[in-house]
Amino acid sequence: MEDRPLADLFEPATRERWRGLVDGVLKGADFEKRLVAKTADGIRIEPLYEPADPVPQPMRAPGPWRISQRVDHPDAVTAAALALADLEGGADALTLVFAGAPAARGYGLTAASAEELDATLSGVMLPLIALRLDAGGRGLEAAALLKALVERRGDRFAELEIDLGIDPIGTLAATGSLGAVWDEITPRLARTLAEFDAVGFTGRALLADGRPYHAAGASEATELAAVLATAVAYLRALEAGGHDLARARDAIGILLVADSDEFLTIAKFRAMRRLWARVEAACGLDPKPLRLHAETAWRTMTRRDPFVNILRATMAAGSAGLGGADSVTALPYTQALGLPDAFARRVARNSQIVLIEESSLAKVADPAAGAGGFESLTAELTGAAWEAFQGIEREGGIVASLSLAKLQRRIEDMRATRTRNVATRREALTGATEFPFLAEKPVTVLDLAPLPATAVPGFGPGSAVASEALPSGRLAEPFEELRDASDAYQARTGRRPSVFLANLGPIPAFNARATFAANAFAAGGLEAPGNEGFADPEALARAFAESGAALACLCSSDAIYESQAVAAAEALAKAGAGTIYLAGKPGDLAEPLKAAGVHGFLYAGCDLLALLKDALIRAAKG
Repeated sequence: MEDRPLADLFEPATRERWRGLVDGVLKGADFEKRLVAKTADGIRIEPLYEPADPVPQPMRAPGPWRISQRVDHPDAVTAAALALADLEGGADALTLVFAGAPAARGYGLTAASAEELDATLSGVMLPLIALRLDAGGRGLEAAALLKALVERRGDRFAELEIDLGIDPIGTLAATGSLGAVWDEITPRLARTLAEFDAVGFTGRALLADGRPYHAAGASEATELAAVLATAVAYLRALEAGGHDLARARDAIGILLVADSDEFLTIAKFRAMRRLWARVEAACGLDPKPLRLHAETAWRTMTRRDPFVNILRATMAAGSAGLGGADSVTALPYTQALGLPDAFARRVARNSQIVLIEESSLAKVADPAAGAGGFESLTAELTGAAWEAFQGIEREGGIVASLSLAKLQRRIEDMRATRTRNVATRREALTGATEFPFLAEKPVTVLDLAPLPATAVPGFGPGSAVASEALPSGRLAEPFEELRDASDAYQARTGRRPSVFLANLGPIPAFNARATFAANAFAAGGLEAPGNEGFADPEALARAFAESGAALACLCSSDAIYESQAVAAAEALAKAGAGTIYLAGKPGDLAEPLKAAGVHGFLYAGCDLLALLKDALIRAAKG
């Protein structure tokens, strides 16, 4: 009996053999269109990658990433209780979000003195945790408050892990205002670091924040380029203010946004470390791991079916951790609805605890190393980001690019493309544009109205507006507006606007398109109850007349459309259907169907947002 390894009995696996099998399955379909995707930066995502040689790069120190929780309740006593519950429940870092900061979203800490900040952190032992400030235009003020608090408590700065989070350029991008010209601000940054270093501070004073760009619709490479340009601007400012480059480098942290695309998120965080190492080398510094923070994406959060946000945030947090983030802040799943309660905060931290303690995702320093897909995406993203960074530098640096609105215009184009992709569902948002749940129950948030908008001090004595503010939005908002209109209609009439599914023929003929149509209409708040189908156009028309619906959608197979769709549309129109849709592309029947009364066509890739807006208006008119 021949004793050979089983693998030796088969032909070697090669790309050529694999491609031949794939072509057989595609049956002449275009390989590029079917199996190759492209990122917002035009980077190809192949269906198959070969193993790659791992590229050495600086990574976070061995061990798990820190689980950071937001502290953003305006009441000091409540904020302290929530923070302690987070720390006792497994978090080991806090992010103090001050009122007026872009990330506060209408809430935030209102502490104006060391005593008030002390009350906000009552019971929190600073030497045992990591702390990051998120104060927007109040960055210098918040840093001074923390300095006074540390001195008040008698803690030693050298023993604290602190990121002051001062980020005037991020504030400029998010709000359009610096409060002074850049040349007046840079000396203040250098002096602030010197003052903190004088009392033993060893942490990061400045933060290059990617959130304003991501929330405005930026691609991965653009976000990386913007934060890299920001960090380089801070390096120059600190060096010009008398700090040596090694200390200036160590005084800067970076925050990137993690979203639910795990491949690109992992690649983006790995690319950031490579980009920063390249800057360090250009400065003559030996590369060392930078402090890299992550926060889950605001733009992908939904108000509808918010429980899906748990899945998105967990995927994002895990991807950031796998990509090498030092700390991860997961936005609670109700963040878009109001100030999250204790349960939502618990879910946010527990999802990360499961990733670290039960799934052991932090056991390996760089788990993506050597994986062909991740190495390829990381390398290409690094190259695209470096090219975009050089473009910003040619414009005079990040402050000049923002002041002249050049970066804003590029991001605007990206946002427009992303908006179209959401409208056509090429970029899907589960719970909002895909698989919406019309019978969802309301979730709870804290019973606290947003704080009144007040002027937030800038980084200088004046009030100069230096740039055009980047917008901050969530991708689901246009569809949520439709759902709100549907709710208002239901409140007025006692029922939701509805669409009659004109299912023609046997179940196998219409089921796929009827399911697709019901899901699509529900994304706009229109109900489309199912039925067993109808044998002929006359039976279809009678059922429509009895339904009380104003809209109808024909659903069946191409073969039945060919023989009966026109007659069915005519019968529905005679029965009173003011608006008729057809699920699928009409092909050669487009003109006959329109002449018979078909108003629009519902298919994968159509502008669903526009169709639903029109459908809601027509349904409301009856």
